[in-house]
Amino acid sequence: MDKYLKAIKQNICSICVDSDEKGICTLNEKETCAVELFLPKIIEAVHSTDSENIQDYLEKLHNTVCTQCRAQEKDGNCYLREDANCSLDRYFSLIVETIQNVDAGLNI
Repeated sequence: MDKYLKAIKQNICSICVDSDEKGICTLNEKETCAVELFLPKIIEAVHSTDSENIQDYLEKLHNTVCTQCRAQEKDGNCYLREDANCSLDRYFSLIVETIQNVDAGLNI
């Protein structure tokens, strides 16, 4: 898990809108980074999907991870996604690529 988290911090946190110019997270103690919170489930979703189409990975994310998020309503609507304020949704293609690169030994 550590190698994935390290790669995520290097590749996603460094460009995240919730980080400063040095890539340091600016979320306060009342906020939680969804990527870090759900990382094991995200990795599981990526590993259980085999497709060239990012939409297949995104669908798996929405069906497994997003259903556990308190921001998503029972009908599937999510105010964070709708406001483009969900870090998982915003950076998901980069997250998938990072996990796949770690698996291939390219980003450790």
